[in-house]
Amino acid sequence: MFEKVLIANRGEIAIRVMRACKELGIKTVAIYSSADRKALHRLYADESYYVGRAEPRESYLNVDRIVEVAKKADVDAIHPGYGFLAENPEFAKRCEEEGITFIGPKSDVIAKMGSKVTARKLMSEAGLPVVPGSPALDDLDDAIKWAERIGYPVAIKASGGGGGIGITIVRDESELESAFYKSKKLGEKYFGDSTVYIEKYLPKPRHIEFQVLADEHGNVIHLGERECSIQRRHQKLIEECPSPAVDEETREKMGRLVVKGAKYIGYTNAGTMEFLYQDGNFYFLEMNTRLQVEHTITELVTGIDIVKYQIRIAYGEELYHDQDEVVMRGHAIECRINAEDPIDFLPRSGKIVHYRSPGGMGVRVDSGVHMGYVIPKEYDPMISKLCVWGESRIEAIHRMRRALWEYVIVGVDTNIPFHLAVMHNEAFVKGETHTKFVEEQNLREEVRRYVVRYHPIVKRLDEVFKEEIKEEDIAISTAVAEYDRFENRKVSTWKMHARLENLR
Repeated sequence: MFEKVLIANRGEIAIRVMRACKELGIKTVAIYSSADRKALHRLYADESYYVGRAEPRESYLNVDRIVEVAKKADVDAIHPGYGFLAENPEFAKRCEEEGITFIGPKSDVIAKMGSKVTARKLMSEAGLPVVPGSPALDDLDDAIKWAERIGYPVAIKASGGGGGIGITIVRDESELESAFYKSKKLGEKYFGDSTVYIEKYLPKPRHIEFQVLADEHGNVIHLGERECSIQRRHQKLIEECPSPAVDEETREKMGRLVVKGAKYIGYTNAGTMEFLYQDGNFYFLEMNTRLQVEHTITELVTGIDIVKYQIRIAYGEELYHDQDEVVMRGHAIECRINAEDPIDFLPRSGKIVHYRSPGGMGVRVDSGVHMGYVIPKEYDPMISKLCVWGESRIEAIHRMRRALWEYVIVGVDTNIPFHLAVMHNEAFVKGETHTKFVEEQNLREEVRRYVVRYHPIVKRLDEVFKEEIKEEDIAISTAVAEYDRFENRKVSTWKMHARLENLR
């Protein structure tokens, strides 16, 4: 097995990968920016290296600096996490050229699937259904012709897009010109690729995705589906596994196609194929050639550690599960806990003054924060991923309600009231969800009510903690990560506190 792995990421996903490495006996190397000097992932790792200023291009997107650190630390492999460089084919290729194992698919596969136009073509060739659409568009006249052929409404999409960026909905020809140039501009700005194409716009589809694992010996399996329909601005907020809309027959049918598609492109490592589902029909949307944020709920339902599998596959090991050994048991839900206004979803930054995560039966919290931590404004405002498992979907919903009620975060606004509103929403409880759910349900008033209901709990706790937070309290909240590092040397707690004080 690898002796040392560098995690080219930050926050909760860096911690998640480090935990898998620790269980496998692998030493870990963290990188951090000026904004993450006090971040938990820096303290958790066996080694940590400064890579640049807070701006992502100076740090977590700085390929030259990251490779330099990898060489200096003498690592065997790099895990990119998700976001930043995770789906950057040039970064994967650079690792290959430097003799450093990239824990993910090969660079040429990342490049192929990174272009939505190419991905649609390849999956269509493999026999997967795709949303009716165009090839890459040459100019506005080409766009007009294709829009008329497909039929309004349509969506103009940036070929290299992700996270909802570069998607513009067009309801008639009068909107087409501005939408065409808007998507091209966004594609160039965010992805360095102004190529766009047109797809038929499905007004209320469900967003379904299948988890794939593939080794370098030709073995491919899927781990079932997740539903990610609760979104705002095309960005996911709540995911569940399995989907309440997918029966066993459909799961087997789509699973076979997913495996076939992965084999067709020579895919290796972990990946996710995303689909739109409407009126009983599935359409391939895109493939994420990396670990997904919501991989956690598949792990809860299948009992399979996806990150460990990523590492083992990259090391050259074969899959040790056959398809018939993958069993989905119970139901899991993930809520992304973000530092943001729960009504308008605008991001927030600030210092976490009080923090207490929920626990108990069937509750998992993947987090990269600690009490006293300042959430940087330069990065995604995710605080944690709150996940629950239940024997049934309704039990999982009830468990999530309880876990959200227990979750105490003081100092920054969070979207916990939004999640409480959704978990109590009648349509959600019935499983009647789609990608326009948040807008259609008009949850603003419900969220406002939960802001009022949630905050009295926080205020009561705030009264208990009226005294100013002592520096020792902050150190103790971080000492869990530090303890593993110092345990073998039997260093006393006060020395851990001193180290943290120096970092501060």
